[in-house]
Amino acid sequence: MYKPFNKNAQRKHRHIRVRAKIHGNNQCPRISIFRSNKFIYASLIDDDKGVTLASSSSAKLALENPSNCEAAKKVGLDLAKKAKDLKLEKAVFDRSGYLYHGQVKALADGLREGGLIF
Repeated sequence: MYKPFNKNAQRKHRHIRVRAKIHGNNQCPRISIFRSNKFIYASLIDDDKGVTLASSSSAKLALENPSNCEAAKKVGLDLAKKAKDLKLEKAVFDRSGYLYHGQVKALADGLREGGLIF
């Protein structure tokens, strides 16, 4: 039987495969991202305790155009600032199966510009 092309199912499959190999802890949390059609979200997660340490999104920042690369970079800078407040310098980047291109790359650049190392 013919299976229709499902881009999101393929992304979730990549995410599960990569997620099995990376792990965040209290000193080096995992940065997880999610991209919707309107907004981009990023979180610092401690996988040992199963706790979200900090999060940021283009919806919370109330940006004029929340779905472009500039907004993603501002989300990255905001999350890096929150990580500095928690005295975190290192993190593990989990791109959630998305290609490292466009908004994902801009968010990562904003995190690096804010002082996080990954």
